[in-house]
Amino acid sequence: MLNRPTTLLLNIGHALDHMFLLIFATAVTSIATDFGIERWEDLMPYSVAAFFFFGIGSIPAGRLGDLWGRRQMMVIFFIGVGLASVLVSFTNTPFQLALGLAFLGCATSIYHPVGIPMLVQGSERPGWTIGVNGLAGNLGLAIAAVVTGLLVKYFGWRMAFVIPGILSVVCGVLFAIFSPSESTAPAKKKSTSGSHEGMSVPKLLLIMTIASSSGSMLFNFSTNSNYELLTSKFSEISQDPAMIGFFLAVVYVLASFTQLLVGHLLDRVALKTLFRSVIIVQFFALILANMTNGWMFYAAQLLFMAAIFGAIPFSDAMIVRFVDDTMRSRVSGMRLAVSLGVSSLAVWMIGPIVKAAGFSTLIGVMVATSCITFIVVSQLPSTPIKDS
Repeated sequence: MLNRPTTLLLNIGHALDHMFLLIFATAVTSIATDFGIERWEDLMPYSVAAFFFFGIGSIPAGRLGDLWGRRQMMVIFFIGVGLASVLVSFTNTPFQLALGLAFLGCATSIYHPVGIPMLVQGSERPGWTIGVNGLAGNLGLAIAAVVTGLLVKYFGWRMAFVIPGILSVVCGVLFAIFSPSESTAPAKKKSTSGSHEGMSVPKLLLIMTIASSSGSMLFNFSTNSNYELLTSKFSEISQDPAMIGFFLAVVYVLASFTQLLVGHLLDRVALKTLFRSVIIVQFFALILANMTNGWMFYAAQLLFMAAIFGAIPFSDAMIVRFVDDTMRSRVSGMRLAVSLGVSSLAVWMIGPIVKAAGFSTLIGVMVATSCITFIVVSQLPSTPIKDS
């Protein structure tokens, strides 16, 4: 079992991981102005490399985590992310910026396939551990907007990368000091029999990847369209951008805490039963959202976002439940590379769908995606509560 400083730093790492990926999006207007680019939209494509390497980098990161050691990889994560962020602050052209963000994407790709398996390794309550870690990651999204906005306003966009970068390097040094040494790399340890519950690893990986991909698509569909969706459905506040942002922030904060509830229940309710229950809530909340407006829609939006956020811990819980610790980082890396790549399509689909057929069709696509998740999760073995 990990000591408290290590556990705290691993949760901080999740918040930082999500925060660093959003600094650019928050500061893009200031960066464009500094680079002499008229429209900030013209600078957005230069961030593609960061998200590409964030996904594809999970495969080698997971492999190194299992075969070389998770502790060493996490030290590289903290320090690598910090140095890459500082590097971005020194860029002066869009091409240099793209290279800096690509390095940042490579470094951030380490956390999920390495940090989470390390966190749950030997945990007495893995479900709760995953829930707390998921909440930390979501709070990182909120911190990115607030902290980056303040740093850009008072110190400029370059310091918005430098200060968090230095913080990450400090966390890396602290992690190296406080985290216990690994006597043996995970892949070299003795395998625990029975973790796969009679199912082959390829079949389990397929189920987990499809379920994770559909869940990630729902996450991208919702988070990238919620602002305009709330504007179109809630006429009382549709003319006040600040009020819309406030109402949406309330939704995200409240919905994020669902991960704690799910994490608590994961240690007490069979995974398959609980996962399908959350998906059913998604399904009916999305249908309700499609049929309502005003305050009723807002209640439905809070409910479907709570269910979408509540489904996030299951991706890691499935790996903890069904995959032996000796190969969790590699399985997680492969699952992440595919699911992040597939789910990125959701962002590209939102504009054409809404433009051609409206938000009702978009919500219909989300309902269909939820159904796919339910069908795939139903293929998981029915097993008693047991995590390792």
